Amino acid sequence: GRSLRPDVIVNLPDGKHLIIDSMMTLVAYEQYSSADEIEKQEQFGKMHLDSLKAHIEGLSKKRYHAADKLITPDFVILFMPLEPAFALAFKLKPDLFQEAWDKNIAIVSPTTLLATLRTVAALWKQDRQEKNALEIARRGGLLYEKFAGLLKDLQNLGDKLSQAQKAHEDVIKKVGEGK
Repeated sequence: GRSLRPDVIVNLPDGKHLIIDSMMTLVAYEQYSSADEIEKQEQFGKMHLDSLKAHIEGLSKKRYHAADKLITPDFVILFMPLEPAFALAFKLKPDLFQEAWDKNIAIVSPTTLLATLRTVAALWKQDRQEKNALEIARRGGLLYEKFAGLLKDLQNLGDKLSQAQKAHEDVIKKVGEGK
């Protein structure tokens, strides 16, 4: 019964949408950046990673693709606004992207966000083109069936005209050449 309120809804062609969640708190990352000691950096780096994992887990439980009035893929884009925070997370846990993807979360940074949006839009455009191609093929099949039926009818008409011509010739022979 909870209402879903995504941070950003990107409107795409054909009434489709893309959900973007604009990252969680970056307190641990700030502490990591400010720490002078390596041990403290490691501690805050782990906290940063734990915070990101918790956000991924919470976001994966939201089902935006099942929400009314949203036509969206079953994944959400998790936007991390700071490139260094993004880089640190993947440095500390290189398989983080795959783990997030397995939970239907795509993690992006400012550098990768536009490319991701364009990729999704291109995929939907390709999907629409494939559907149009299938519709064209379906209609082409129907048109072919109509032409095949017309050709059969024309052949039938030709046969009947030939039979009528032969019957006409037979009558003329009987009348003109008969005894």
